[in-house]
Parts: sequence; C-alpha cells; structure tokens
Amino acid sequence: MFKNYKLYQLLFFRLILVVFCVGLSIYLFSEDLIYTGLFSGFVTFLLLTELYFFLRNAFLVFDRTIASILQNDFSADFSQHKSYHNYASLFQLYGKLKEKQHEQLSKDLIYRSILNNIETGIIILQKENESWNIFLMNDYFSKHFEVPKVSRWHYLKNQLPSLCEIIEAQDFQEMKTSLQIRVNKQDTQTFLIQTSATKTFDQEYYIILLDSIQKVVEKKEKEAWINLMKVISHELLNSLTPIRSLSQNLNELVQQESLSAEDLEDIKQSVATMHNRSNHLQEFVESYRKLAMLPSPKKEKTELSELVESCLQIMQPLFKKESIAVVNQLNFKRWITVDRNQMEQVLINLLTNSMYALEGKDQREISISAELKEKRLYLIITDTGAGIEPEIEDKIFLPFFTTRKDGAGIGLTLSKNIIEAHGGYLAFENGENGTKFTVCLLE
Repeated sequence: MFKNYKLYQLLFFRLILVVFCVGLSIYLFSEDLIYTGLFSGFVTFLLLTELYFFLRNAFLVFDRTIASILQNDFSADFSQHKSYHNYASLFQLYGKLKEKQHEQLSKDLIYRSILNNIETGIIILQKENESWNIFLMNDYFSKHFEVPKVSRWHYLKNQLPSLCEIIEAQDFQEMKTSLQIRVNKQDTQTFLIQTSATKTFDQEYYIILLDSIQKVVEKKEKEAWINLMKVISHELLNSLTPIRSLSQNLNELVQQESLSAEDLEDIKQSVATMHNRSNHLQEFVESYRKLAMLPSPKKEKTELSELVESCLQIMQPLFKKESIAVVNQLNFKRWITVDRNQMEQVLINLLTNSMYALEGKDQREISISAELKEKRLYLIITDTGAGIEPEIEDKIFLPFFTTRKDGAGIGLTLSKNIIEAHGGYLAFENGENGTKFTVCLLE
C-alpha cells in the first residue's frame, strides 16, 4: 500500500517511526527497563540505517538522471525505477530528451550522407576562442584533394596552403572568386570558391564550397547539347514524318495498273508537299551550318553612331509599316574595333526581335542608347513590348528555339555567338514595360 506514496510521504512516515522509537527508548530507560530499552534502541538504529539507504537510493537515482542529461548520455535505462513516482516528471523529461537526441542523430546522419554524396567540396569551420576547427569535411573534398579528415585548421593548411592562405587573407569573410589549386602534385586545377559566414546560438561557422570549373563547364555543355538535340530531333521529325507517310502513299499509287485523275492529283500534292518539307529541312540544316561555322571577326575601326544609324535606315521601312517609333539616344561619337558586317547583323537581329515583341501593343517604341563604364561600351536596345515570359527566359539563346510561327530561332543565338567572338557578351533584362537587351564590348 505504501508503493503509491510519494517520496516526501515515505520520508515523513520513517521520521515518525524513528522519533517514536527514540522516545520509547528514553521512556524504557527511565523506567529501568534496560534490556527492553536496548532492544528499542537497536530497532531505532535499524530504522535510521534503513532511512539512510532509502535517502541514498532516492537521491542516487536523481543524481544519475541529472548527470546523464548534463553529459548527453542517454544510454542508461531507468525503467526499473518506475516505483519512484515522485521522479515521474524527471523520467519523462529524460525520455523526451533521449528521443530528441536520437532524432537529431538521425538527422545528422542524413545531412552528412547528403553532403558526402554531393560532387562539391564542402568544409564547415567552427570558431573556438580565436581559432577555427573543422566541424565537417565531406567525402568529395577529402578524396578529390587527397586530404585526411583532420579536425584542426593548421593541419589542413599544411595539406592545402594555397586554399587556406586565400581564406586567411580575406580574414574569413564572405567571398566568391576563382583560384588555382595543385592536386596531388599534378597540374594546377581551377576552382570556383564561394564562402559564407553564419552565427547561431553564440557559435560562429564558416562554410566553404569548392566547385571544379571543368565540371561546371562540362555540366553546362551537357545540358546545352541535350537541349540542342531535342530541338534538332523535333525539327527533323516534323519534316521526315510527313515525307515518309507521303512516300508510302506514292509507293502504293504507283503499284496500281492504272491511275485515275484523282490519283494523279494526289501524286502532285504529295510531291509538292515533299518538296516544301525538303526545302524547309535544307533551310534548317543551312541555319545550323551558319551557326556552327561562324567565321572569325574581321575587325576594323568603325564609328558607333554611324553603324547604328546605318542599321536604322535598313529597318526604317519595316518600322514605318508597323507604326513603330524609334528613339536614337546615342549622343556621342565613339570608334570601336569590330567586324562591321557581323555587328550590323547583331543590331538588325535585335531590332527585328524588338519589332515582333511590339505586336498588339498600343505603345510601340524602341530606344537605343549607349554608355561607357570602366573601359567597356554598353549598347542598349529597349522596347515597350510584352516582355519575355519567365518560363522561357533560360531558352531564348538556345539554337532554333522560337515563339514565332515563321521564325528560324537562330537570331539571338547567332547574335550571342558574334558578340562573344568579339570578347563581349549579350544580356537581357525583363521588365514590366518591355525588354532591354545589352551588348557589352571591351574597348
């Protein structure tokens, strides 16, 4: 019946017994009942001994539980102490913390597994006093750079001084740049390094990501080839499927002993369709050849404003027909060294692209401007068209990709290739009221 009592109730009961026995012993000795008093004293001693062990066991369980929580040691099993109902809340807290630790360990294993399977070198540093320790180094970094998973920064510095010296020179601040690292005493390799600093619960962490430039380029090239093959296969099938179907139909017709007027008309239509699709396929192949065999620029000194004005004169009849206002904001003269014919092609392609973007718009305006910054010339063409839809923004420079029914899909791709052959780049910015294409050239 006493097992349901809490600790303080059991303790109070034992103290009452001890006090009673002490009082009884004193009374017996006062009545000269020596032997009975000695027996009562012996019982009192036994009760005190039992009280001592009761308190020791009770507080030992408490101390062990608290010590396990403080040391994050959840290997102990307190299920045999369930009779200590006074510690029910403590045991419940211990159980919840144990579950939390197991859950956190499971998450850590999953996170580490994910980081170890990423083909990017990852190091996470943790600051301790004024020095840095290696909190995590993933398998890719360790294997690629042939570095053991050390725990101290100075150990890593002995293995990869070129990397660590750059980070120390930046005073462990955030950065994004490229660097060359010699791996396994072989030729140096170029890597893209990106770092970030974070602080949580008074702990400072420094995250380092390293990507091989070669792998990044190979990935982009692979994606580009996959997209290109999709477009080419789609275009080829669009032409070859009807040609194959028509050729089968013609084969069946010519097998007949006699041909009716209706059969002859079918043959004429089939031949005409096959001829048109063959022409389209030839134009497609010619367009591809034009992209693949772009000649090197034959550069010569060309005055920028005169070049732009010449392109505007070529496009003027089309602009007038479509009621498009062109604002030439180019207000300075500048000599640039470019292939004039190729640059004219770029400007005409961009102006044509802007012209089609203005279809169905009330306000039809194209503006051309230029600015000079840090030995770079920026030629900007802006239109008030509908803009580029977000879902196709990453495809507009893809060969043969077009949203126009009569478009070949090589204008922007060819323009981009020409500008890059000149050492510059072609970029666009999608705004609320149109699109802005920027041609950047090094002076």
